[in-house]
Amino acid sequence: MMMPRDTSTIDGAQVQRDTVRRVWGFARPYRLTISVFLVSILLAALLALVPPLVVREILDDAIPSADRSAIWWLAGAAVAAALADAGLQIVQRWCSARVGEGLIADLRTSLFAKVQRLPLAFFTRTPTGAITSRLNNDVVGAQTAVTSTLGSVVSNVIVLVTTLAAMLVLEWRLTLLALAVLPMFVIPARRVGRRLQDISREQMQYNAAMNTQMTERFNVAGAALVKMFGSLGREQRVFAARADSVRDAGVRAAMLGRVFFVALGLVAAVGTAAIYGIGAQLVVSGDISTGTLVALAALVTRVYQPLTGLTNARVDLMTSMVSFERVFEVLDAPEPIRDRPGAVDLVAPRGDVSFVDVTFRYPPASDVAIATMEQQAVPGADPDRDVLTGLDLDLPAGTTVALVGSSGAGKSTLASLISRLYDVTTGSVSIDGHDVRDLTLDSLRAAVGVVAQDPHLFHESIGDNLRYARPDATDAEVIAACTAARIHDVIAGLPDGYDTVVGERGYRLSGGEKQRLAIARLLLKDPAIVILDEATSHLDNDNESQIQASIDIALRGRTALVIAHRLSTVRSADRIAVLEAGQIVESGTHDELVALDGRYAAQLRAGELLTPT
Repeated sequence: MMMPRDTSTIDGAQVQRDTVRRVWGFARPYRLTISVFLVSILLAALLALVPPLVVREILDDAIPSADRSAIWWLAGAAVAAALADAGLQIVQRWCSARVGEGLIADLRTSLFAKVQRLPLAFFTRTPTGAITSRLNNDVVGAQTAVTSTLGSVVSNVIVLVTTLAAMLVLEWRLTLLALAVLPMFVIPARRVGRRLQDISREQMQYNAAMNTQMTERFNVAGAALVKMFGSLGREQRVFAARADSVRDAGVRAAMLGRVFFVALGLVAAVGTAAIYGIGAQLVVSGDISTGTLVALAALVTRVYQPLTGLTNARVDLMTSMVSFERVFEVLDAPEPIRDRPGAVDLVAPRGDVSFVDVTFRYPPASDVAIATMEQQAVPGADPDRDVLTGLDLDLPAGTTVALVGSSGAGKSTLASLISRLYDVTTGSVSIDGHDVRDLTLDSLRAAVGVVAQDPHLFHESIGDNLRYARPDATDAEVIAACTAARIHDVIAGLPDGYDTVVGERGYRLSGGEKQRLAIARLLLKDPAIVILDEATSHLDNDNESQIQASIDIALRGRTALVIAHRLSTVRSADRIAVLEAGQIVESGTHDELVALDGRYAAQLRAGELLTPT
């Protein structure tokens, strides 16, 4: 009866072969250094044969013949071999470090660039800690495979081959005896390696969960939430449980590895004892000399050491491959938002924006996310409805259109389609007659500027945050933008001025100051199209008046889509569009919509559009 094949083993082996091929793809730029590394290992392995052979010559020839000169020459040869080996060890270390560190730097850079290209939907579903874990812990694990494990494999293979060749020349029978225990090294390695791979994956998942908790709780907003809700004890218990899981997995891996290593040592000890016992019998019977036995005894340790090393390296390599697999999992993630073949630049944009029969629903996780990074993914949780349905809207160049509607109506979603944070499901969004999907992302996003409800600032200086929009901006241009945004006097009054570090997410600044900095950043960018997403919400009247004045400057001569709940922001627009259930239900000026006495007028009466107090 034919037994079914273990397809999981076959698939796993294929994955590992594919992973090794991809790792080699990253290593190609270092081929010359790798060649030098291999040559130095070969030379070191040959030099390592010198001491046992020197001892054999001294015992069998130099001492019996009382040739003192030969003894000194042989001793000198051993010293020269040791000096040469020391130099080769330094060369090997430089080569392995150069290749390993360079390869990992390239891998980390590629990973960072890939994550930057992933769609916004990926970041809405994936914890930041899980992302940083891939860039840090997993890349470090991959680095171990390159700098230590692979170098050990190559070195041990060369040492094993050269040593066995020398032993075969000296005495083939004892050499075959030494190899009789080889299956006891190879057979257990596969089983132990798979078990350690499973433990390694488990440990990495626990590490990612721990990193996620730290990332979310160690920013200002997370720390404040924990303190305000008095959850310090609960947070500590949750973190301790995750840290304990990492610890337990580490202990299991350490014990399994140590037991395996000790077992290999026992096997090697048995093989060495057999060499001594049987070899001594051959000396007594006159088949081999004492010097040959001593040389073989020295060489046999150089057989079992690389055998043990190779067996452990196989286990370590299988474990390290998990890190590479997790890194490549990110590198292989889908990129639904990317330049089409033949995409063109948007040159000198006028700012005509048109939505034609647009339908949109958020993409499912399978299109934008990585399952192993969604630590709390819920099956079937993907939205199964259209957020926008058959929507038509025109924003003529230089005009301001205000978008109003209840929470969840799809206002921010509609705005995100202009700069291709998402792509429409059906229909089209066009700028100056070009479908945005036919434009290069760089030129499209250069034409669009956004000021959000809670603008993000990096933990850098005010000047660096402003120049993120335009790195080549001069000091005079930065000051001019801040003056127009009514924030220059505030910055000038700070002890470090534009060199003041704003803190994480800008928490050292007030909400109004962050809004005005965001507007100054937008003015530096100088886009043709501006999106204001609740830019004046949650502000007091004094702040609102200053920001409104800076907004008026920012919108001058630009096409603007303004999402707002404040009447003062909405009524000054050239046109107001009312969005409900993913469709434009009313459109007109403030006075026209009030006279229409429809949904907009109802919002006014219900107080959904705020008025200054």
